[in-house]
Amino acid sequence: MSANLITILGPTASGKTSLAVKLALDFNGEIISADSRQVYRRMNIGTGKDLGDYSIDGSEVEYHLIDITNPEDEFNLFEFQRGFYQAFGLVKSKGKLPFLVGGTGLYLSSVLQNYKLKEADFFSGRAEELHDFNQEKLKEILLSIKPDLHNRTDLADKERMIKAILVAEAGTMDYENIPAIDSAVIGIKADRAITKSRITERLKKRLDAGMIEEVQDLLRSGISFERLDSFGLEYRYISLYLKGSLNYDDMFQKLNIAIGKFAKRQMTWFRKMEREGVNINWIEAEDFMKAGQIIRDRINV
Repeated sequence: MSANLITILGPTASGKTSLAVKLALDFNGEIISADSRQVYRRMNIGTGKDLGDYSIDGSEVEYHLIDITNPEDEFNLFEFQRGFYQAFGLVKSKGKLPFLVGGTGLYLSSVLQNYKLKEADFFSGRAEELHDFNQEKLKEILLSIKPDLHNRTDLADKERMIKAILVAEAGTMDYENIPAIDSAVIGIKADRAITKSRITERLKKRLDAGMIEEVQDLLRSGISFERLDSFGLEYRYISLYLKGSLNYDDMFQKLNIAIGKFAKRQMTWFRKMEREGVNINWIEAEDFMKAGQIIRDRINV
């Protein structure tokens, strides 16, 4: 069976986007982002959207699932998966080849490993009912539904428990009309020393480009420090700097280290995907020719 999707994955700062854009131009494709933070508007520098990379010598590559919601709003795995299938269908209807590109492991796995998810209504009558219960009662309800609960952080506070209960009680998405996905998966190898150097240089460039000012603008627009903290990495550490909890040098060093650790966690997730049966063809970041050959072999060109 010919591949109907090309996936380009790799850790942060590995060059996924630039490689994917070149390949999409070469194979008449469009890009579907698998990045959990690039969905948010007004979060450009910190999330590394680099939208200029989607144009090469005047030729534009269309992209999907970037700038589709506001930072005030929640965006979850279910919404990503639904958005992916909508974008996939749109790209295929144009006679083009979809490229799934990103480093958010859970998002990638939901497509490549065919997750069956549940949709919850957080504003239903049931949600209002649950808000009337105390935390002990909510914990009792949640553990009665999911006695083998793996994510113990769902028990951390009332709001998390309510959301977890609603998700657990919800019905699954209708997957009957969703196309089967057969993806050629290309992974970008991450040499630790090179990745570390790239992360540091990229962080310097983003700070020079106005990343601190971007966070200040978000705060002025009404986004809370708590909400920014939930976005992690750049938004968390710059928020601490703006609050006066860290000086500039400490903020830079701690953020630089945190991004490096994040890259390691991404690679751990990709290796987990391999153990679970996802075939990842690993290449060097600059090896456009090898990537192209992998695609040609899978789409029978």
